[in-house]
Amino acid sequence: MAHAVASFTSVTARVSAKTSSLRGKTLSKAKVTPNRASKRIAMSARAEINLLGDSDKKPLVDSVETFIFDCDGVIWKGDSLIEGVKETIAMLRGMGKRLIFVTNNSTKSRAGYLNKFLSLGLEITAEEVFSSSFAAAAYLESKNFPKNKKVYVIGETGISEELDLVGVSHIGGEADADKKVTLASGVLMEHDKDVAAVIVGFDRNVNYYKIQYATLCIRENPGCEFIATNMDAVTHLTDAQEWAGNGSMVGAIKGSTKREPTVVGKPDPFMLDYIANKFKIRKDQICMVGDRLDTDILFGKDGGLRTLLVLSGVTTEETLKSPDNTIHPDFYTSKLGDLLSIEK
Repeated sequence: MAHAVASFTSVTARVSAKTSSLRGKTLSKAKVTPNRASKRIAMSARAEINLLGDSDKKPLVDSVETFIFDCDGVIWKGDSLIEGVKETIAMLRGMGKRLIFVTNNSTKSRAGYLNKFLSLGLEITAEEVFSSSFAAAAYLESKNFPKNKKVYVIGETGISEELDLVGVSHIGGEADADKKVTLASGVLMEHDKDVAAVIVGFDRNVNYYKIQYATLCIRENPGCEFIATNMDAVTHLTDAQEWAGNGSMVGAIKGSTKREPTVVGKPDPFMLDYIANKFKIRKDQICMVGDRLDTDILFGKDGGLRTLLVLSGVTTEETLKSPDNTIHPDFYTSKLGDLLSIEK
């Protein structure tokens, strides 16, 4: 991680400026981005919804230097690899394309996700994997988070492991999984006054103790940052159904603090800026492949990337084509493996 500070030099100023405008204020995202939202709606109203045909595949691939793939719903569902993924990754590597895998799921560290890729038979390197747990730690490192301060974590082992790698002290997380609040007259919960940031990531053991502790830190510790790994409404814990995502955890803290978080995962630009800077990639030479309109495709659209939606995850064709949907990818297809016909 020693190289991370230098890599972040070009993006730190922008991220810091965004954060300073959010810190300590009750601020709605709708209030700070109406022009961008209005433009997106206007553009989407005119945009076509293009099914990726065989004649489109080679021109698309030829125009792209780097593919960024979401993981859940694109590469796998739960612990099951999606049909054709392994062959498609091998094909794109053979064509000399750079491949990067970005996930909003913060339950694992980069090392944890690398192990999952390898267990599914995918030959991926550590530097090709970017998780929102990594982004949260990298964000704090880019801010020169004080060594004498701590982070309170709502989340699982991925966040804690990434914070350890950048030398940021933390409390909470899995250690608070079984803690309960017993309410009675005069009960007062104490909290650590040295907590200068709260990170909220997906947490299967979220409880009232964690919600109250995070709330106290954000509301009562001067300058305490509220950081969300992502705002995903649902996630793929299994391949059988969708499960409530980190948006539900973040929503609880938003409700109790009346604060908006700094989001480091998709669709916010932090990870894209980091990746583009690290690998020296022009953004117009990147294609974002994802299964979610409001995270993956919006991440690509707002970042100036090419975009390909796959219907193997959250988004259905009905949702994509709904008059209420204002986020349109450049192309859509049923699954990543559909690219294999480019060889025929």
